[in-house]
Formats: sequence, structure tokens, C-alpha cells
Amino acid sequence: MRPSVHFITLGCPKNEVDTEKMRAAVVAGGFELATDIEDAGVAILNTCGFIQDAVEESIAELLDLAEWRDERAGRRLIMAGCMVSRYGDDLATELSEVDGFLPVANEASIAMLLADLTSTELADPAPAASRLDSGPSAYLQIADGCHRACAYCTIPSIRGPYRSRPLAEIVAEAELLVSLGAREIVLIGQDISAYGRDLEDAHGLLDVISAVAAIQDVHWIRLMYVQPDGVTPRLLETMAAEPKVCNYLDMPLQHSTPSVLRAMRRSGSAQEFLALLTTIRKTVPDVVLRTTVIAGFPGETSADAQELTDFITAADFDYVGVFPYSPEDGTEAASMDDIPPEHIRLARAQAVRDAADEAGEARSAARIGQTLEVLSEGLDADGVPVGRWRGQAPDVDGIVTLDRDVPAGTFVDVRITETLGYDLEGEVLE
Repeated sequence: MRPSVHFITLGCPKNEVDTEKMRAAVVAGGFELATDIEDAGVAILNTCGFIQDAVEESIAELLDLAEWRDERAGRRLIMAGCMVSRYGDDLATELSEVDGFLPVANEASIAMLLADLTSTELADPAPAASRLDSGPSAYLQIADGCHRACAYCTIPSIRGPYRSRPLAEIVAEAELLVSLGAREIVLIGQDISAYGRDLEDAHGLLDVISAVAAIQDVHWIRLMYVQPDGVTPRLLETMAAEPKVCNYLDMPLQHSTPSVLRAMRRSGSAQEFLALLTTIRKTVPDVVLRTTVIAGFPGETSADAQELTDFITAADFDYVGVFPYSPEDGTEAASMDDIPPEHIRLARAQAVRDAADEAGEARSAARIGQTLEVLSEGLDADGVPVGRWRGQAPDVDGIVTLDRDVPAGTFVDVRITETLGYDLEGEVLE
């Protein structure tokens, strides 16, 4: 008898997509999925290994799962994902609690690993793995890996070089997600603006946008992880002209001073970024902007830190993800001189975060009285009706609390009556 399988996913949306595909492969192999871990015979932890905090979170979750495993004979525990790819064989030596390891590159073989660990046979023939289900919003990964060599980043060593998916494959998956109920398609990758650079044909991100927009029941298309050098006039014109594309751009800048950016193996300056933001806002009216920055990078001076804080104030972003620098084994930055002490890194990150919150929460409060189109996500864990408007990406930008229940996947007009930080509250209009 095949045991049922329960998944736990940590980390970014790309990991969520990986888990969805593994779930489909597990079902294709003849295994059942368990919603409650207590009903499962196998737990699969899809880990994040990007920074030390994520590694520590993965280990803590793994130790809790090890206790679950040991409570009943025959249970199995599998560790998958980025942390396995990053640390490889060292994990097998250090983590005897784990029955099987699966790096990102081998996740398609999850059903075979399950069969080996549980002494069962796969369904024959096993249908091709795909996606099983979708909520009102779905992530669609158009590329994996990274072609950049940022000094602080472990992604190239974890996920490999940049690899674009064929356009036909992307469209087929988008159509499947829509058939399963998705009305918002979120395009993701390490840098979606680089899509197609490794393909023999001439397809690029604009072709992806056009093809997905042509799918009848797609209502919103959201662009996540667009590097600043990929924000071209043609991309902005497409965003402004295509009504299905959300006026929303997630553009990681990482810092604002040229010296720190050069040390990061990146380019730009506060002046260049402010000019780019002006162009974006001029071309795409009412655009909502998100970025991420790192405070306390090696060699960052107090003057650099103040410039970053001043830049965040001047840029007036809607959302900013702020991270204190974390030295990561195997990266160039980890061996650099002049790494600020941890308490300095934390303090600088908090100063930037305070500046970002002051601007972002003010922009959020300015939406009181506006009527926004909201995609209902149904009831949250507490039974409260919630949704998101075009200016809120899933999981990271807050929610809109509704005054009455609206079926998930439904679009409604909502008049905003109150805000709490980045969250909005509103009345559903008839």
C-alpha cells in the first residue's frame, strides 16, 4: 500500500512552483496527497538555501519533522530544494534524520525516490507531470537559473545558468492554470526581462506577455523580478497599452551608491535609478513599484548607508524589501574585507526599513476613498473575506479585507475605507 504524501514549502514563489510540479509528479506516480501531516506516511520539505536565515529556518523545520517521523514506525522524511542543491553530500553526513535528498535539478524524479523509499511501484504508465490545481492567482515560472554574477548571491550555484522555457510550454501551462481557476498569472524567474536570451528563436518577454494576454480568461498579468537594465521603453509601452498587465513592477535595485553597487558586481546610481523611476511613472500612470535593497554590504560606509536611506525616501516606493547583508559561504562577498559588524548591519537595515515604511504606508493611506478592482481570494484562515487589488502581489504586499464574502476568483469593485500599514479595508460595491 502506497503511503500518502504531505508537502511543506519554504522560501520564494519559485519554490512554490517547484512544489506544485512535484505534487503533480507524485500523483502521476500513483501516490495520494495528504492535507494534514498526521495523515501522511511521507513528509517532503522543499527548502530555501538562499541566505543564512533561510537555512536556519529550513533546519528548524526539518528537526520538527524528524520528531514527527520518529513518532510512528515506517514514516519517511525527504528534504528537497535549494538547500540540498547548495550543500549536497554534506547534508547526508550531518542530517541522519532524513531518508532521502532531492536537489532542484532532480525534482522531476520525486516519484521514483518515493517508490524506492517506500518499496512500492510507480503507476504504469505514469502520465507526464504538470500542475494539479490553482487558486485565483498562480505563479508561472518562465525561466530558471541566473546569468549574472552578483557577489552576494548563491542562486547561480544552486539553480545553475539561465534557462528560458520554450514559449509553447509556457502558454500550455498558462492555459492549464486558467482551466484550474487562475485569473491572475504572475510571471516569475530570476530576471524575467532576460527571457529568451538563450533560445535559438527570437522570442522575448514581450512575446510571453502577448501570448499569455491572448488567453481568454486571464484577467491580470503581473511581472515579478525585472532587473533595472531590462526596463526598456518597449516594455513600459507594452505595460501601458495592454490592459491585462498590472501597472506593477518589481525591480530589485539592491543599493544606490555606485561604489557599493560595483562591489556587488552590479551597476547604477541613485541618480540613474531616480531618472528611471521618473520614466516609469511617466509612461505607466499609477504604476505601483516594489524593490529590494541590501544594507551593510562589505565596504559600505556610514555615508553610503545614509545615501541609501535618503534614496529610498526620495524614490517613494510603494513597497521595499530590506535585508541586512548576510555573508554566504561560496560567494565572492563572503571573503571581502570590511564587512560591517552584525549590529551595524541590522541597524542600517532598520533605518532603511523605517524610511521605506514611512513612504509606503503614506502611499497606502492615500488610497482611502478610492475605488479599486479587487480579486477575491475567498476566506482567510480566520474566516475573514479577503482579496487583493492590482497593486498587491501575492504573499508580499498585503491584502484587502472585504466587508462581505465574495466567491474566490471573482473580481469586484471595492471602495477603500481604512488602512492598516500596507493592508487595506473596503466596502464591496454592488
